[in-house]
Amino acid sequence: MQLMWYRTDLRVTDNSALSAAMQAGPTVAVFLLSPRQWLRHDDAPSKVDFWLRNLQALRSDLQRLNVPLLIREASDWSQAPQVLAQLAAQLQAGAVRVNEEYAIHERRRDQAVAARLRELGIDFHSHLDRLLFQPGSVQTRTGTCFKVYSQFRAVCYQRLQTALPGLARTAPAQAALPIASDEVPRQVPGFAVPDERLRACWPAGEAAARQRLQAFVDERIEDYHEGRDFPARPGTSQLSPYLTAGVLSPRQCLHAALHLNQGEFESGNQGVVAWINELIWREFYSHVLLGYPRVAMHRAFRAETEALPWRAAPQELQAWQQGRTGIPIIDAAMRQLLATGWMHNRLRMVVAMFLSKNLLIDWREGERFFMRHLIDGELAANNGGWQWSASTGTDSVPYFRLFNPISQSRRFDPSGRFIRHWLPQLAELDDRAIHDPYAGKSPHGLFERLDYPLPIVDLRASRQRALAAFKNLPSANQLP
Repeated sequence: MQLMWYRTDLRVTDNSALSAAMQAGPTVAVFLLSPRQWLRHDDAPSKVDFWLRNLQALRSDLQRLNVPLLIREASDWSQAPQVLAQLAAQLQAGAVRVNEEYAIHERRRDQAVAARLRELGIDFHSHLDRLLFQPGSVQTRTGTCFKVYSQFRAVCYQRLQTALPGLARTAPAQAALPIASDEVPRQVPGFAVPDERLRACWPAGEAAARQRLQAFVDERIEDYHEGRDFPARPGTSQLSPYLTAGVLSPRQCLHAALHLNQGEFESGNQGVVAWINELIWREFYSHVLLGYPRVAMHRAFRAETEALPWRAAPQELQAWQQGRTGIPIIDAAMRQLLATGWMHNRLRMVVAMFLSKNLLIDWREGERFFMRHLIDGELAANNGGWQWSASTGTDSVPYFRLFNPISQSRRFDPSGRFIRHWLPQLAELDDRAIHDPYAGKSPHGLFERLDYPLPIVDLRASRQRALAAFKNLPSANQLP
């Protein structure tokens, strides 16, 4: 008997561990509910709800393969070794199979589970699945993890030329087992159920995910390099929640893109190449997470930036969180996040720079807030994006390249369509004024008419404050 332990790999198609398990023998699947651990990791209620909805779809998909899905509880991961050992022993399983996860707590959990199983004579097998390349296998010539994305990408290109990752075989249905699947709960303690509008944005299940992938490839990927920066357009794939939950694999995404682009990933259609590069960015941050574990421990990658004089400004932080900074593009983006559990990628950079540079508030406050609200919240990508924007991370934006949110707004939402959708009180303003309502105007009368807050910060002065803070940092070689 094989026990397939599902985590963030909620699919049957192109699933490395499931494929290996079913080829090795009769298979039973299990998922552990861990609400206390999820709370510690700041997982969003929308993300937990998405997991549960996808588990319900997975249960049906597994039934067609005659694989029972069992639900067990290990409220925090310290309980996982005993819970899994007990279940494996009851089933007389010879092996437990998993798809690898790379954050430090996940790796420690798996090490503890493997050790407990070994005591019972049960094998523990882990498989590459969430990434295209095994972490640690894409290294510099000196054998270290890459710190620069472009160099990492070049090696990935070389690897793709010679060894394109293949899709895992989907096993045929096995003989029926005398074990019934458990019901999937619709809610777990500590996590509220999102409203139906948010749920409707993200239908669950492999069929919905593959349909979304195919629609993107058929209709939008060829213009991705141009359309991805405009938040009012449907220019992005919006597949990140499905990749984070493992309802889609990166291999499926890569193969779909290559099929359209005649197998090319460096040339051909610019949109396809740009999207493949985004898949490699996702890969890069996961490799960084494993190579430099400190980024998973609330520490800056660039140690010298720990000396930045972050401001304690709780009222400004709250205004940013609630989308009432008085900067329309910032507020519209934050309201999109609160309403849908997702934010357009360019706007993630804009709001992150605004918090960490213009407000000079610690990037970790933003990282945590995003994780608590994002349906696609993933430690590697979220941390990587925040440290990039805050100029504290590996291959991060130079500190003097500070996005002006008004300029970004005028460039990427020129007609104000995105702003009008999320800030309807500004709808009456013309296409120029909507980006900066109080520019050159007496603010108070306008404030009363629009019911829109005054800007909480002067962008020019705050930019100079941020530049001064970074200029005064010690260099890396001056640190003790």
